[in-house]
Amino acid sequence: VRLAMGARDLENNTVEVARRDTLTKETLSLDNIENTVADLLDDIQKNIFRKALNYRQEHTITVDTYEEFKEKLEEGGFILAHWDGTPETEERIKAETKATIRCIPLAGDTTPGVCMVTGKPSVQRVLFARAY
Repeated sequence: VRLAMGARDLENNTVEVARRDTLTKETLSLDNIENTVADLLDDIQKNIFRKALNYRQEHTITVDTYEEFKEKLEEGGFILAHWDGTPETEERIKAETKATIRCIPLAGDTTPGVCMVTGKPSVQRVLFARAY
């Protein structure tokens, strides 16, 4: 949030409030501005979170093979794939593709499978991506 006040604003007991998430501006009364800004910050946080969540959902794909993983990785985004849980396999993936595990989801699909690289058992899919 950016607050801008000039001499005319002070005379009129107003302030220009600009949102940096939507790039909108509005002139508001200075009366109770602290509560207005607090509410606005909450709204901005929710908006930023919603945008990030939507982006992640729209740019996440699921793959089952290492070949498909390498192919889809070139398109960017996030990839859900089975991993055998070993640091050796994680290092191999990083060395060969520059992708790393971003997180092991706490919620979501916990269906067991087989590691896309080694074929060993995997308890669930993990989220991979490249750093940009």
